[in-house]
Amino acid sequence: MNTFERIYEVVKSIPKGKVATYGLVALLAGNPRLARVVGYALHVNPQPGVIPCHRVVTKNGEVSKSFAFGGENMQRTLLAEEGVEFLEDGRVDMSRFLWRENT
Repeated sequence: MNTFERIYEVVKSIPKGKVATYGLVALLAGNPRLARVVGYALHVNPQPGVIPCHRVVTKNGEVSKSFAFGGENMQRTLLAEEGVEFLEDGRVDMSRFLWRENT
């Protein structure tokens, strides 16, 4: 299994209503130094409906403003539809929604 495949397997295991950080995904995929590679892998996600890349956020709980999720604020919309709540400053409430399983 190559690096991208390992990343995709980790992301597929993030439960609905939870988020993981790029660094956590990198760690669980076998190399904690590959957080940027996680970002690239998610940008070229070959199965957007299967690999829930919208569940990956920065270590501070910030969502992507990039087009990769279908437009500005789409990641936030998808997370909110799953029950993820945000702080007043727009970040995910990491104390409540950070996925901690397997760490």
